[in-house]
Amino acid sequence: MAYSLTLGTISFLLAVIWGAPLIKTLKQLKIGKQIRIEGPTTHQAKTGTPTMGGLLIVIPVLIINIVLNVANLITDSNLMGRSILVPMGIMFSFAILGMVDDLEGVWVSVKGLSARVKFMSQAILAMITMLVLSLGDFQFANSMSIPTLPEIPLHPAIYIPIGTFIILATSNSVNLTDGLDGLAGSITAVSFVAYGVIAFLQEQTWLVAFIFTVVGAILAFLWYNAYPADLFMGEVGSSTLGATLAVVALMSGHWLLLPIVGFMFVAETLSVILQVGYFKWTNGKRLFKMAPLHHHFELLGWSETQVSQRFWLLGILFAMLGIALALT
Repeated sequence: MAYSLTLGTISFLLAVIWGAPLIKTLKQLKIGKQIRIEGPTTHQAKTGTPTMGGLLIVIPVLIINIVLNVANLITDSNLMGRSILVPMGIMFSFAILGMVDDLEGVWVSVKGLSARVKFMSQAILAMITMLVLSLGDFQFANSMSIPTLPEIPLHPAIYIPIGTFIILATSNSVNLTDGLDGLAGSITAVSFVAYGVIAFLQEQTWLVAFIFTVVGAILAFLWYNAYPADLFMGEVGSSTLGATLAVVALMSGHWLLLPIVGFMFVAETLSVILQVGYFKWTNGKRLFKMAPLHHHFELLGWSETQVSQRFWLLGILFAMLGIALALT
Protein backbone atom coordinates (compact mmCIF):
# COMPACT_ATOMS: atom_id res chain seq x y z
CA MET A 1 0.00 0.00 0.00
CA ALA A 2 2.89 2.39 0.75
CA TYR A 3 4.18 1.81 -2.79
CA SER A 4 0.73 2.45 -4.28
CA LEU A 5 0.15 5.62 -2.27
CA THR A 6 3.57 6.89 -3.30
CA LEU A 7 2.69 6.31 -6.96
CA GLY A 8 -0.57 8.17 -6.39
CA THR A 9 1.35 11.14 -5.01
CA ILE A 10 3.76 11.11 -7.96
CA SER A 11 0.79 10.92 -10.34
CA PHE A 12 -0.81 13.93 -8.65
CA LEU A 13 2.37 15.99 -8.86
CA LEU A 14 2.99 15.15 -12.52
CA ALA A 15 -0.59 16.00 -13.46
CA VAL A 16 -0.97 19.18 -11.42
CA ILE A 17 2.36 20.60 -12.67
CA TRP A 18 1.41 20.41 -16.31
CA GLY A 19 -2.22 21.44 -15.75
CA ALA A 20 -1.59 25.13 -16.36
CA PRO A 21 0.36 24.57 -19.62
CA LEU A 22 -2.39 22.20 -20.79
CA ILE A 23 -5.10 24.79 -20.12
CA LYS A 24 -3.05 27.43 -21.96
CA THR A 25 -2.59 25.12 -24.96
CA LEU A 26 -6.28 24.22 -25.10
CA LYS A 27 -7.17 27.91 -25.05
CA GLN A 28 -4.73 28.64 -27.87
CA LEU A 29 -6.27 25.82 -29.92
CA LYS A 30 -9.74 27.15 -29.04
CA ILE A 31 -10.83 23.78 -27.67
CA GLY A 32 -13.58 25.14 -25.45
CA LYS A 33 -16.81 23.64 -24.16
CA GLN A 34 -19.96 24.36 -26.16
CA ILE A 35 -22.93 24.53 -23.77
CA ARG A 36 -26.20 23.14 -25.09
CA ILE A 37 -29.10 25.58 -24.98
CA GLU A 38 -31.41 23.03 -23.31
CA GLY A 39 -29.28 23.04 -20.17
CA PRO A 40 -29.72 25.38 -17.19
CA THR A 41 -29.29 29.02 -18.25
CA THR A 42 -26.72 29.56 -15.48
CA HIS A 43 -24.35 27.24 -17.37
CA GLN A 44 -24.19 29.46 -20.45
CA ALA A 45 -21.42 31.49 -18.76
CA LYS A 46 -19.23 28.38 -18.97
CA THR A 47 -19.14 28.46 -22.76
CA GLY A 48 -15.56 28.44 -24.01
CA THR A 49 -14.04 26.88 -20.88
CA PRO A 50 -11.26 24.51 -22.04
CA THR A 51 -12.39 20.91 -22.33
CA MET A 52 -10.55 17.60 -22.92
CA GLY A 53 -9.20 17.91 -19.37
CA GLY A 54 -9.28 14.14 -19.16
CA LEU A 55 -5.85 14.28 -20.81
CA LEU A 56 -4.60 15.65 -17.50
CA ILE A 57 -5.57 12.30 -15.98
CA VAL A 58 -4.89 9.80 -18.75
CA ILE A 59 -1.42 10.88 -19.83
CA PRO A 60 0.31 10.82 -16.40
CA VAL A 61 -1.32 7.49 -15.52
CA LEU A 62 -0.20 5.86 -18.77
CA ILE A 63 3.31 7.35 -18.59
CA ILE A 64 3.89 6.14 -15.03
CA ASN A 65 2.62 2.63 -15.73
CA ILE A 66 4.46 2.33 -19.04
CA VAL A 67 7.74 3.37 -17.38
CA LEU A 68 7.20 0.86 -14.58
CA ASN A 69 6.41 -1.94 -17.04
CA VAL A 70 9.47 -1.14 -19.15
CA ALA A 71 11.65 -1.06 -16.01
CA ASN A 72 10.14 -4.37 -14.98
CA LEU A 73 11.02 -5.99 -18.32
CA ILE A 74 14.56 -4.59 -18.39
CA THR A 75 15.59 -5.14 -14.78
CA ASP A 76 13.15 -7.83 -13.66
CA SER A 77 12.56 -5.59 -10.64
CA ASN A 78 8.93 -6.67 -10.20
CA LEU A 79 7.77 -3.04 -10.10
CA MET A 80 4.57 -3.66 -12.02
CA GLY A 81 2.60 -6.74 -13.04
CA ARG A 82 1.69 -7.32 -16.67
CA SER A 83 -1.99 -7.66 -15.75
CA ILE A 84 -2.06 -3.85 -15.56
CA LEU A 85 -1.87 -3.81 -19.36
CA VAL A 86 -5.60 -4.60 -19.43
CA PRO A 87 -6.86 -1.47 -17.61
CA MET A 88 -4.14 0.52 -19.38
CA GLY A 89 -5.46 -0.74 -22.71
CA ILE A 90 -9.06 0.22 -22.01
CA MET A 91 -7.94 3.62 -20.72
CA PHE A 92 -5.87 4.33 -23.82
CA SER A 93 -8.47 3.12 -26.33
CA PHE A 94 -11.41 4.92 -24.72
CA ALA A 95 -9.31 8.08 -24.38
CA ILE A 96 -8.60 8.08 -28.12
CA LEU A 97 -12.30 7.62 -28.87
CA GLY A 98 -13.22 10.32 -26.35
CA MET A 99 -10.68 12.73 -27.83
CA VAL A 100 -12.16 12.24 -31.30
CA ASP A 101 -15.64 12.86 -29.87
CA ASP A 102 -14.50 16.01 -28.02
CA LEU A 103 -12.80 17.46 -31.10
CA GLU A 104 -15.86 16.65 -33.18
CA GLY A 105 -17.99 18.48 -30.61
CA VAL A 106 -15.76 21.56 -30.70
CA TRP A 107 -14.94 21.86 -34.39
CA VAL A 108 -17.87 20.20 -36.19
CA SER A 109 -21.05 19.77 -34.12
CA VAL A 110 -21.84 20.52 -30.49
CA LYS A 111 -23.24 16.97 -30.20
CA GLY A 112 -19.93 15.36 -31.16
CA LEU A 113 -19.93 11.88 -32.72
CA SER A 114 -23.30 10.36 -33.50
CA ALA A 115 -24.69 8.19 -30.72
CA ARG A 116 -24.64 5.12 -32.98
CA VAL A 117 -20.99 5.52 -34.01
CA LYS A 118 -19.85 6.19 -30.47
CA PHE A 119 -21.82 3.31 -28.94
CA MET A 120 -20.66 0.80 -31.56
CA SER A 121 -17.04 1.89 -31.11
CA GLN A 122 -17.32 1.57 -27.33
CA ALA A 123 -18.95 -1.85 -27.67
CA ILE A 124 -16.15 -3.16 -29.88
CA LEU A 125 -13.47 -1.91 -27.48
CA ALA A 126 -15.35 -3.37 -24.50
CA MET A 127 -15.74 -6.79 -26.17
CA ILE A 128 -12.03 -6.93 -27.04
CA THR A 129 -11.15 -6.10 -23.44
CA MET A 130 -13.48 -8.77 -22.10
CA LEU A 131 -12.04 -11.33 -24.50
CA VAL A 132 -8.56 -10.60 -23.15
CA LEU A 133 -9.80 -10.83 -19.56
CA SER A 134 -11.59 -14.12 -20.15
CA LEU A 135 -8.68 -15.78 -21.95
CA GLY A 136 -5.87 -14.39 -19.79
CA ASP A 137 -4.59 -15.79 -16.53
CA PHE A 138 -6.20 -13.33 -14.12
CA GLN A 139 -6.93 -14.38 -10.57
CA PHE A 140 -10.53 -13.16 -10.28
CA ALA A 141 -11.55 -13.05 -13.95
CA ASN A 142 -14.39 -15.27 -15.15
CA SER A 143 -15.86 -15.14 -11.67
CA MET A 144 -18.55 -13.44 -9.60
CA SER A 145 -18.14 -12.61 -5.93
CA ILE A 146 -21.28 -12.43 -3.79
CA PRO A 147 -21.05 -11.30 -0.15
CA THR A 148 -21.12 -14.25 2.34
CA LEU A 149 -20.95 -16.81 -0.50
CA PRO A 150 -18.01 -18.63 -2.15
CA GLU A 151 -16.68 -17.20 -5.40
CA ILE A 152 -18.75 -18.38 -8.39
CA PRO A 153 -16.89 -19.23 -11.63
CA LEU A 154 -18.49 -18.03 -14.87
CA HIS A 155 -18.11 -19.44 -18.37
CA PRO A 156 -16.62 -16.95 -20.86
CA ALA A 157 -19.84 -17.16 -22.89
CA ILE A 158 -21.59 -15.57 -19.91
CA TYR A 159 -18.74 -13.47 -18.56
CA ILE A 160 -17.91 -11.65 -21.82
CA PRO A 161 -21.41 -10.22 -22.56
CA ILE A 162 -21.95 -9.32 -18.89
CA GLY A 163 -18.60 -7.56 -18.72
CA THR A 164 -19.21 -5.76 -22.01
CA PHE A 165 -22.51 -4.43 -20.67
CA ILE A 166 -20.85 -3.32 -17.41
CA ILE A 167 -18.13 -1.41 -19.27
CA LEU A 168 -20.64 0.31 -21.56
CA ALA A 169 -23.05 1.13 -18.73
CA THR A 170 -20.39 2.51 -16.40
CA SER A 171 -18.67 4.52 -19.11
CA ASN A 172 -21.87 6.26 -20.14
CA SER A 173 -23.08 6.68 -16.55
CA VAL A 174 -19.96 8.60 -15.59
CA ASN A 175 -20.37 10.66 -18.74
CA LEU A 176 -23.94 11.59 -17.76
CA THR A 177 -22.73 12.61 -14.30
CA ASP A 178 -20.13 14.97 -15.73
CA GLY A 179 -22.27 18.11 -15.70
CA LEU A 180 -21.15 20.19 -12.72
CA ASP A 181 -17.78 21.48 -11.57
CA GLY A 182 -16.05 18.83 -9.48
CA LEU A 183 -18.96 16.36 -9.57
CA ALA A 184 -17.87 13.46 -11.78
CA GLY A 185 -14.22 13.70 -10.75
CA SER A 186 -14.88 13.60 -7.00
CA ILE A 187 -17.32 10.68 -7.15
CA THR A 188 -15.08 8.74 -9.55
CA ALA A 189 -12.07 9.23 -7.28
CA VAL A 190 -14.04 7.84 -4.34
CA SER A 191 -15.16 4.82 -6.39
CA PHE A 192 -11.58 4.06 -7.43
CA VAL A 193 -10.39 4.31 -3.83
CA ALA A 194 -13.08 1.82 -2.80
CA TYR A 195 -11.89 -0.71 -5.37
CA GLY A 196 -8.30 0.07 -4.40
CA VAL A 197 -9.11 -1.05 -0.86
CA ILE A 198 -10.89 -4.16 -2.16
CA ALA A 199 -7.95 -5.05 -4.43
CA PHE A 200 -5.56 -4.49 -1.50
CA LEU A 201 -7.52 -6.92 0.63
CA GLN A 202 -7.26 -9.43 -2.23
CA GLU A 203 -3.49 -8.84 -2.38
CA GLN A 204 -3.69 -7.72 -6.02
CA THR A 205 -0.66 -5.53 -5.49
CA TRP A 206 -0.25 -4.24 -9.04
CA LEU A 207 -3.93 -3.47 -9.49
CA VAL A 208 -3.83 -1.42 -6.28
CA ALA A 209 -0.83 0.50 -7.63
CA PHE A 210 -2.60 1.24 -10.91
CA ILE A 211 -5.77 2.36 -9.13
CA PHE A 212 -3.96 4.87 -6.94
CA THR A 213 -2.07 6.36 -9.88
CA VAL A 214 -5.54 7.03 -11.33
CA VAL A 215 -6.76 8.51 -8.03
CA GLY A 216 -3.75 10.82 -7.81
CA ALA A 217 -4.31 12.09 -11.36
CA ILE A 218 -8.04 12.65 -10.73
CA LEU A 219 -7.23 14.72 -7.66
CA ALA A 220 -4.90 16.84 -9.78
CA PHE A 221 -7.69 17.35 -12.31
CA LEU A 222 -10.03 18.40 -9.50
CA TRP A 223 -7.48 21.08 -8.57
CA TYR A 224 -8.41 22.80 -11.84
CA ASN A 225 -12.01 21.60 -12.01
CA ALA A 226 -13.07 23.03 -8.63
CA TYR A 227 -15.81 25.66 -8.88
CA PRO A 228 -15.55 27.84 -10.89
CA ALA A 229 -13.82 25.36 -13.18
CA ASP A 230 -10.81 26.34 -15.30
CA LEU A 231 -10.98 23.00 -17.11
CA PHE A 232 -13.65 20.47 -18.05
CA MET A 233 -13.12 16.72 -18.23
CA GLY A 234 -14.73 16.07 -21.61
CA GLU A 235 -15.44 12.67 -23.14
CA VAL A 236 -11.73 11.87 -23.07
CA GLY A 237 -12.04 11.91 -19.28
CA SER A 238 -15.56 10.86 -18.28
CA SER A 239 -16.11 7.92 -20.64
CA THR A 240 -12.53 6.75 -20.15
CA LEU A 241 -12.69 6.81 -16.36
CA GLY A 242 -16.03 4.99 -16.40
CA ALA A 243 -14.72 2.21 -18.63
CA THR A 244 -11.53 1.90 -16.57
CA LEU A 245 -13.49 1.75 -13.31
CA ALA A 246 -15.62 -1.05 -14.78
CA VAL A 247 -12.54 -3.07 -15.78
CA VAL A 248 -11.05 -2.60 -12.31
CA ALA A 249 -14.29 -3.88 -10.78
CA LEU A 250 -14.30 -6.88 -13.14
CA MET A 251 -10.68 -7.69 -12.28
CA SER A 252 -11.57 -7.71 -8.59
CA GLY A 253 -14.46 -10.12 -9.12
CA HIS A 254 -16.68 -7.79 -7.08
CA TRP A 255 -18.44 -6.25 -10.06
CA LEU A 256 -21.83 -6.87 -8.44
CA LEU A 257 -20.88 -4.19 -5.93
CA LEU A 258 -20.26 -1.59 -8.65
CA PRO A 259 -23.86 -0.25 -8.59
CA ILE A 260 -23.41 0.30 -4.84
CA VAL A 261 -19.90 1.74 -4.91
CA GLY A 262 -20.94 3.97 -7.82
CA PHE A 263 -24.52 4.51 -6.68
CA MET A 264 -24.56 8.18 -7.69
CA PHE A 265 -23.73 7.19 -11.27
CA VAL A 266 -26.67 4.77 -11.18
CA ALA A 267 -28.97 7.48 -9.80
CA GLU A 268 -27.95 9.91 -12.53
CA THR A 269 -28.55 7.33 -15.26
CA LEU A 270 -31.89 6.20 -13.84
CA SER A 271 -33.05 9.81 -13.71
CA VAL A 272 -32.47 10.14 -17.45
CA ILE A 273 -34.19 6.81 -18.23
CA LEU A 274 -37.18 7.66 -16.05
CA GLN A 275 -37.42 11.18 -17.44
CA VAL A 276 -37.46 9.99 -21.05
CA GLY A 277 -39.87 7.13 -20.31
CA TYR A 278 -42.27 9.33 -18.32
CA PHE A 279 -42.13 12.04 -20.98
CA LYS A 280 -43.19 9.58 -23.69
CA TRP A 281 -45.78 7.84 -21.52
CA THR A 282 -47.52 11.08 -20.48
CA ASN A 283 -47.17 12.83 -23.84
CA GLY A 284 -44.89 15.60 -22.70
CA LYS A 285 -44.95 15.73 -18.90
CA ARG A 286 -41.73 15.65 -16.90
CA LEU A 287 -40.94 13.58 -13.81
CA PHE A 288 -37.94 15.77 -12.90
CA LYS A 289 -37.45 19.46 -13.55
CA MET A 290 -34.50 18.44 -15.68
CA ALA A 291 -32.33 15.34 -16.15
CA PRO A 292 -29.70 14.18 -15.28
CA LEU A 293 -30.49 14.38 -11.58
CA HIS A 294 -27.94 17.06 -10.69
CA HIS A 295 -29.78 19.57 -12.90
CA HIS A 296 -33.04 18.77 -11.09
CA PHE A 297 -31.54 19.84 -7.77
CA GLU A 298 -30.02 22.93 -9.36
CA LEU A 299 -33.47 24.01 -10.52
CA LEU A 300 -34.82 23.32 -7.02
CA GLY A 301 -32.51 26.06 -5.79
CA TRP A 302 -29.37 24.19 -4.71
CA SER A 303 -26.15 25.92 -5.72
CA GLU A 304 -23.77 24.07 -8.01
CA THR A 305 -21.32 23.64 -5.15
CA GLN A 306 -24.03 22.25 -2.86
CA VAL A 307 -25.10 19.66 -5.43
CA SER A 308 -21.53 18.55 -6.09
CA GLN A 309 -20.53 18.30 -2.44
CA ARG A 310 -23.73 16.57 -1.31
CA PHE A 311 -23.53 14.04 -4.15
CA TRP A 312 -19.87 13.49 -3.27
CA LEU A 313 -20.77 12.86 0.39
CA LEU A 314 -23.38 10.32 -0.66
CA GLY A 315 -20.77 8.75 -2.94
CA ILE A 316 -18.44 8.29 0.02
CA LEU A 317 -21.19 6.64 2.09
CA PHE A 318 -22.08 4.16 -0.66
CA ALA A 319 -18.40 3.43 -1.32
CA MET A 320 -18.01 2.60 2.38
CA LEU A 321 -21.02 0.30 2.14
CA GLY A 322 -19.50 -1.42 -0.90
CA ILE A 323 -16.23 -2.06 0.93
CA ALA A 324 -18.16 -3.38 3.94
CA LEU A 325 -20.05 -5.85 1.73
CA ALA A 326 -16.80 -6.97 0.09
CA LEU A 327 -15.49 -7.82 3.57
CA THR A 328 -18.43 -10.09 4.40
